[in-house]
Amino acid sequence: MGGMNAPVLTTASLSDGLIEAARDAVRLPAGTRIVAAMSGGVDSTVTAALLAKAGYDVVGVTLQLYDHGAAIQKKGACCAGQDIHDARTAAEGLGIPHYVLDYESRFRDQVMEDFADAYLRGETPIPCVRCNQTVKFRDLLDVARDLGADAMATGHYVRREVGPGGPELHRAADANRDQSYFLFATTAEQLDYLRFPLGGLPKPAVRAAAAELGLAVADKPDSQDICFVPEGRYTTVIDRLRPQGALPGDIVHMDGRVLGSHEGVTRYTIGQRRGLNVAVGDPLFVVRIDAATRQVIVGPREALLIQSLILKEVNWIGDAASIEAACEAARPVLARVRSTREPVAGRLALVDGQPGVLFDTHEEGVAPGQACALYAPEAPTRVLGGGFIASALRAQ
Repeated sequence: MGGMNAPVLTTASLSDGLIEAARDAVRLPAGTRIVAAMSGGVDSTVTAALLAKAGYDVVGVTLQLYDHGAAIQKKGACCAGQDIHDARTAAEGLGIPHYVLDYESRFRDQVMEDFADAYLRGETPIPCVRCNQTVKFRDLLDVARDLGADAMATGHYVRREVGPGGPELHRAADANRDQSYFLFATTAEQLDYLRFPLGGLPKPAVRAAAAELGLAVADKPDSQDICFVPEGRYTTVIDRLRPQGALPGDIVHMDGRVLGSHEGVTRYTIGQRRGLNVAVGDPLFVVRIDAATRQVIVGPREALLIQSLILKEVNWIGDAASIEAACEAARPVLARVRSTREPVAGRLALVDGQPGVLFDTHEEGVAPGQACALYAPEAPTRVLGGGFIASALRAQ
C-alpha cells in the first residue's frame, strides 16, 4: 500500500480530525440527507456518529437479516438480535431517526440459499459479496432514495475517489482492514451514490474515536467469519438447507484410483489438505470436485497450479467501455483470487469466449465460486471490477 498514508491524529484532536476526514470523504454540503447503514458494530456506528457531528441530516437504517432464535445461535455477528438493539440505542444517543427493515426472506433467498446451492455444485461461495451485491447495495440503496437521501454511507474500509471519469473505488488506507475484494461487484451507478467515511482511516483511530465520542459499542468485538454461520461450521447451515449435500461418495486420486470415501461434497473445497483421511505417501490436496458424480478428486500440490481462469457475473468499473473491450485489448491487471492474498499480475483475455484472466505466473488453489477482484497495475489501489470464478485451467 505504498504511497497511502492515513491521517495522523493526536488524541486531543481525534474526533475533530475524523469528522473532518468524513467531510472530505462525503464531499456533500452540510445539511444533506445521508442514510447510514447501521449493523450495530463499531464501524457503522462511528460512521453514523461522524456524519451527524459533521452536520449532515443522518437517517440510520438497520437490516434484520435472520432470526438467531429460529435457526442459529451466534454471538458477534451482524444484523440480528443484540446488534439491532445496539444500532437502535446508538441512533437514540445520536439523536437521529432509525429504521429497522425486515429483510429475512430476501436474505434467505438471495444469500443463504445461493450459498447452499453453490456448495452443492462443488463450488466455494463467498456470501459476503452476494450480500453486498444484492441486499445491501441494491435493495437498501432503493430504500435510501425513498427516504429522500442524496447518499448512503457504510462503515466499509474502502475509499471512493473522484477521478477524470467519475467516482472510482480504491483500497482502504489501512491495508489490514481493506474490504475492496468483497466490493468488486459495486457498479458505477451505486458508487456514484455511496460514501465510505472510514476508508482513509486506521482502525485503531476509529475504535478510539468511538470511546472518545462515548459510544457504547466502543469495545464491542468485530464480527468474525460468515455472519449466519454458527461457530464457523458452515456445514450446519448447508445440511439444514440442502441435506442431499451430505450424501456419501468416493475420494479419487487424479490417476483414477479410489482412495476412500467421504460424507458429502459440501465438506470440501479446492486446495484443502486436512480431513481427507486418505494417504498415498505424499501429501494430497483437493484439486477438483465433481458434484454430479459425488467425487472428490485429490492429487499433489502441483496439480493446484493454474494458468488462467474464466469469470462469470462480471462487473466492470474501469476506464474501458466494457470488460470485453478490455479483454480484446489484453488489458494488464492485478488479480486477487482470495481475500487473504495479495493481487498478482496478469492480463484480461477472452478464454473460451468468456472474460477471463491469464496469469503471468501460475496461481495456486483457485476455487470456482470465489471472487476474482481486479486492480489497475498503474494505480494498484484502484478496483477495476471483477467477477466470480466459473472455472480455472490447469497449468501445462
